[in-house]
Amino acid sequence: MDGLWEKFKMTILTMNRKELEKRVGKVTDKLEKRITDMGTPIEEVTDAEVEVEVFPNRPDLLSLENFARAVNQFAGKEKIAKFKILPPQRDFLVTIDRSVKAVRPYTVCAIVKGLRFDDAKIKDIVDLQEKLHNSIGRKRRKIAIGIYPLDKIKLPVRFVGRKNEEVKFLPLESKREMSPRQILRGHPTGREYAHLLEGVDVFPIFIDADDEVLSMPPIINSEKTGRISENTRDIFIECSGHNLIYLKKCLSILIASISEMGGKVYAMRIRDAKDGDLVTPDMSNEELKFRVEDIEKTLGISLNEKDVKSYLAKMGIFARKSEERGARGGDMVAEIPAYRTDILHWIDLTEEVAIAYGYDNFEAELPEISTVAEEDPVDRAKRVIGNVLAGLEMLECSSFHLTTKKNVKKMHYEFNDFIEVEASKTERDVLRMDLMTNMLQILSENSDAAYPQKIFEMGRVFGKVCSEELVVGSGSETGVIEEERLAIAMIDERMGFTEIKQVLDYLFKMLGVEYEIEDVEDSNYIVGRCGKILVEGLEIGRVGEIAPRVLRNWKIRMPTVGCEMKLEGLFG
Repeated sequence: MDGLWEKFKMTILTMNRKELEKRVGKVTDKLEKRITDMGTPIEEVTDAEVEVEVFPNRPDLLSLENFARAVNQFAGKEKIAKFKILPPQRDFLVTIDRSVKAVRPYTVCAIVKGLRFDDAKIKDIVDLQEKLHNSIGRKRRKIAIGIYPLDKIKLPVRFVGRKNEEVKFLPLESKREMSPRQILRGHPTGREYAHLLEGVDVFPIFIDADDEVLSMPPIINSEKTGRISENTRDIFIECSGHNLIYLKKCLSILIASISEMGGKVYAMRIRDAKDGDLVTPDMSNEELKFRVEDIEKTLGISLNEKDVKSYLAKMGIFARKSEERGARGGDMVAEIPAYRTDILHWIDLTEEVAIAYGYDNFEAELPEISTVAEEDPVDRAKRVIGNVLAGLEMLECSSFHLTTKKNVKKMHYEFNDFIEVEASKTERDVLRMDLMTNMLQILSENSDAAYPQKIFEMGRVFGKVCSEELVVGSGSETGVIEEERLAIAMIDERMGFTEIKQVLDYLFKMLGVEYEIEDVEDSNYIVGRCGKILVEGLEIGRVGEIAPRVLRNWKIRMPTVGCEMKLEGLFG
């Protein structure tokens, strides 16, 4: 699916060659190899530009300034970055009103003074803004960024929710004032992102102390207060969205880049009566404990503390020996920069060490064991099933094991027995209990793609173990049981039970398994158009037409059919 691929494909960073060479030196074959070894393959080098591929896990590299810093650190020419954040001045305040909580509940902000813009710098900032929107911001769904000339607004700022008839302003690239709904219907940018505010009762609005509208995130800025130019010296930055952790990381990436342009960064106070006040940006490092022995064992090379410190420094990460009481030899602490979004676990530090060590420097070794290779039976079964369904012009998906309670309840509204993840770094904080929820999310996010859409997924789902199900040595001692399942979902304007039944008939015939369907009532499916799938008299899954209630929750406007079953049941 196009929308699903957009989430994972690499981003191309295009940089002015002269500007890059000012920071990192002449672009030679040696430097090109160093850039590639850093994990950002060179796409193209011309006399005017340098293009590199940036993987989705490194949004901090999506600007010339941040990229040049990383290259210099990798070459050992630049120390680990430190950022000076000045305390908030009087009126450096943003108040989040309760009225906006239901539609876009959080914002983080900063002020940068003393910048000197030219066309190239403005282009760099706008380019970084859009790349962050499309990567970590998931096309503005999770994060919307606004950058404003400070001289055009009066502090403090309010972030409020306003009804359509209560607000009107002149959006960028427009010649007349418009209400929020008029923008969503009549402005090109409004139409492009209208789905992000579909069905809301109030619209998120930034307003200054003179009641001038700054913007309506995540859609568009005001023409009067939201356009920077070569005359702009001081700017106000805001990031708004639904996940405070994402927003803080995004603002840190922006500040890390803009601070390289020579401005002074000032913090702002965020007054939030509901969720608590805070001061942003916070560029302090996050500490992560690790052991040198773990990295050695994983990479298969000999390392000491000095080696690890040196390799991590090349990746812009400071490491030190742990001084905690009871710490053993090899216990260390890494200080993760605020702008890094990809370091969550010591295994991520292992990858950083491997990159700095150089993959070309690893020596291949033959294992001192003798084995006969054989394809895993489960994988073999999946391959057979995948080939059958691909022959029916279906696309295979691979979605996250983690999801959100909100997504689960869109289908299973009475379900509350969640398996929660402690200290989740994202909004995905529970293990999935089925595959169909993810199938419907994919269909919902691809409503602009061509129909019919036919997708399937094979993967694990998770459930809690009842006391009578706990068997020592079975793997259920953790309290969590895992199960491999197959889910199929199809959507079109004339899709019905007959179509999904034909798919099952063909699948089971190709697998040589007898099956039958018996009527059953299931609130997730339309009554009378739902059945349980039986193999040798045992229920292995459900099939049917998805209930209108569920489709409404996912904003799906076409008939949808689906089935979900245990994989082992497909082989009797």
